[in-house]
Amino acid sequence: MTGRLVLVSTPIGNLGDLSPRAVEALKTCALICCEDTRHSGKLLSHAGISGVRLAVADEHRETARVDEVLGLLAAGNDVAVITDAGTPGISDPGMRLVAAVVEAGHPVTAVPGPAALVMAIVVSGFDTTRFVFEGFLPRSGRERADRITEMVTERRTVVLYEAPHRVARTMADLAAACDGERRVALARELTKLHEEVWRGTLAAAVDHTEQVAPRGEYVVVLEGAAAPADASDEQILAALRRAMGGGADRRSAIATVMAATGASKRRVYDLALTIPRSADE
Repeated sequence: MTGRLVLVSTPIGNLGDLSPRAVEALKTCALICCEDTRHSGKLLSHAGISGVRLAVADEHRETARVDEVLGLLAAGNDVAVITDAGTPGISDPGMRLVAAVVEAGHPVTAVPGPAALVMAIVVSGFDTTRFVFEGFLPRSGRERADRITEMVTERRTVVLYEAPHRVARTMADLAAACDGERRVALARELTKLHEEVWRGTLAAAVDHTEQVAPRGEYVVVLEGAAAPADASDEQILAALRRAMGGGADRRSAIATVMAATGASKRRVYDLALTIPRSADE
C-alpha cells in the first residue's frame, strides 16, 4: 500500500494558525521535507511534535530529495512537505516534488491553511471574483519590463510578492507604466503584531514606500485595469510614454496601448512614431 505526499500549510506569522489537522499530519509522517531544519524544528517543538525526521528540500535541494521521497512512499510511508511559511509550492519549494510523485503514481494531498496572497486580496477591498498571481517579479531586465507591461492592461486584480528593500522600486516602475491613479494595496507583517495594510493610488504608493522603513515581506495587490474607453491622441501618447518609461520597447508599448485603449494599430503606431526614439531606450 503506497504512502501519500502531504503538503502542509504552516503559519505566515501567527503560530496560532497551525491547524489541529496539520499537527496530526506532521506527527504521523515518516519524513518532513522543509526549507530550514532549524526554523521548522522550532515550529514542531511549539506544536509538541517530536521523533519525526526533518530533511532539507529547499529550492537548491528539492530535486535531490526526490528519490528518497519516492522510496518512502513506495514502502507505504507518508511524507510531509512544509515551507518556512505558508502553502508549499506557492512561491516556495514543493512543486517539483509534487510533479515527481504524481508521475510515479503515488497520491498527493494537502492540508490547507495560511497563504499570504489569499489573505492580502480578501482584505484589499478590490475585486476578488477574478485575480491573477504573479509571484515575485524578476529583479531586472527585459523579463521584468515585459511582466510589468502585461499588468498595464490586466483587467483582473493582480497579486504579487515583493521583498521590503525592492518594494519602493516596484511601486515606481508600476506607477511609470500604469496610470498613477490606479489603486494598490500594500500588505505586510500579515497575522503578526504589526500587521499593516496600506491602500492608495500608485502615485501615492511611491511616496509612501520611500518614506517608510522596509520591514517584512510585502504582498502587493493591484487593482485591475479599467475597461478600454475612447481615448484622445493625447491620452494615447501619454500611455505610450508611460509604457516606454517602464522599460517596454516601442513594439511592446504599442501592443499594450492598443489593448488598453481599444485604438487601432495604425493610429497607435503613427502616434508612437512621433515620440523620439531616445524615449524608449
